[in-house]
Amino acid sequence: MGNRRYDSDFKREAVRMVMEDGLGVREVERSLGITHGVLKGWVQKHRGNQDAAFVGRVAPESPEAELKRLRKENERLQRERDILKKAVAIFSTDPHRYSGS
Repeated sequence: MGNRRYDSDFKREAVRMVMEDGLGVREVERSLGITHGVLKGWVQKHRGNQDAAFVGRVAPESPEAELKRLRKENERLQRERDILKKAVAIFSTDPHRYSGS
């Protein structure tokens, strides 16, 4: 296989599927036909430089889009917090129960 070029919109959508939809990197690579390992690099590049991660991004995120993204992230963080609270409650009821002692 030769080197395949992906446009910036395609890259952003693939990264969004991983970061916002919570899909696995390998799953997205398979479903979109991306060479193994390429998407991981895109995700890392996006995390390091979100606004200018991919060449061709001209306009910044609109306030409405940013609000939607932040609300979605807030919901995810609240779910994670709730899970951690439950885990703490479970492990603090009987600390020796899960330690094998």
